Amino acid sequence: MDFIVKGMSCASCQAHVEKAVSSIDGVSSCTVSLLTNSMKVEGNVSSNVIIEAVSKAGYSAYVQGSKEEIKVDDSKNLKMKLMVSILLLFLLMYISMGHTMFHLPVPSFMNNVLILAILQMLLTICIMILNQKFFINGIKGILNHSMNMDTLVSLGSFSSFIYSLYLVFKMCTLDTMDAMSILHGLYFESASMILVLISVGKLLEERSKGKTTNAIQSLMNLKPKTAIKKINNEEVIVDIDQIQIGDIFICKPGSQIPVDGIVTGGNSAVDESSLTGESLPVDKETGSKVYAATLNQTGYIECQATRVGKDTTLSQIIQMVQDASASKAPIAKVADKVSSVFVPIVIGLALLTLFGWLFAGRSFGFSLERAICVLVISCPCSLGLATPVAIMVGNGMGAKNGILFKNSTALEQT
Repeated sequence: MDFIVKGMSCASCQAHVEKAVSSIDGVSSCTVSLLTNSMKVEGNVSSNVIIEAVSKAGYSAYVQGSKEEIKVDDSKNLKMKLMVSILLLFLLMYISMGHTMFHLPVPSFMNNVLILAILQMLLTICIMILNQKFFINGIKGILNHSMNMDTLVSLGSFSSFIYSLYLVFKMCTLDTMDAMSILHGLYFESASMILVLISVGKLLEERSKGKTTNAIQSLMNLKPKTAIKKINNEEVIVDIDQIQIGDIFICKPGSQIPVDGIVTGGNSAVDESSLTGESLPVDKETGSKVYAATLNQTGYIECQATRVGKDTTLSQIIQMVQDASASKAPIAKVADKVSSVFVPIVIGLALLTLFGWLFAGRSFGFSLERAICVLVISCPCSLGLATPVAIMVGNGMGAKNGILFKNSTALEQT
């Protein structure tokens, strides 16, 4: 069974979903692809049980091709939210660094230490609301014992915000000079910058995913959408799905052959390069086999459908490429093992950094800044994406050049 999984943001999420589904009685194997957000499950178990297990793990799953899958849209407003976030971040940086450090001009009503601090806080809250998905996924990860990249990002941003909020309250009790010295120690811009930079990375990641799946999409685009069916000696243009085994269909010069079949009348030359790579056209006469998505060049032929839908040669090639892309190479399994324990280790290192600097006699602000750097910079996404991207590109390029890999293990060995 094939599923679409929503809510995964890093390799730790992928490993947690695999673990949750693999633990179900009756599941013999489970493979999750972070690159395509897909999951392939083999075993004697109903789809509802699998979907429920994924839901309990903190994610959502849908049977591939179902109505629920079509309704889900991951990044419809991602670009718009990012643009607004960047605009707000620019204003925040202008106030927090441009004015405070470089004395750039601001409206007269802002020439007050507390007003500057509160404006920074409000702009940060707006950016955090726009990027609330990080916090929602991060909290879900903690509650479901499946900490992920969003956990690191949300902890880093939230820690900066809470510490800065504490400093704002402290500023209210001090005179102007002392409050001004604390103003330089606020970390509101850090809390916002973390979210915006990671959002830029997410957008670039989505674009990369789209590019790597172009090879399979180009194969899918070879499928004809309509066919000329012979009904009561009349030519009727029908949707490709209406062609059944045994139907007679017609191919005119310059048209694509819609499904696999056998020639029952006429003769022609057919360009089969889209399937075989052979540039020379192949002569077809009564009794010859023809294949979907190949191009009829010169003559008029009538054919009887022998394989339709997912049974055609082209569909089987597409399925083989998809299966190979979704399968895991041995090296990818090593990356999964590392990434599954990566986030807890990073959080531990961040805490060690915090208390280490405090023990060394540095201020809490200095120590917190170093701990946040550890949280944010330690991004495990590449562990979960680099290998699947290489596998997807390898399989796609192989398919374009007439080389089919049965699975990713074969690709890695090659």
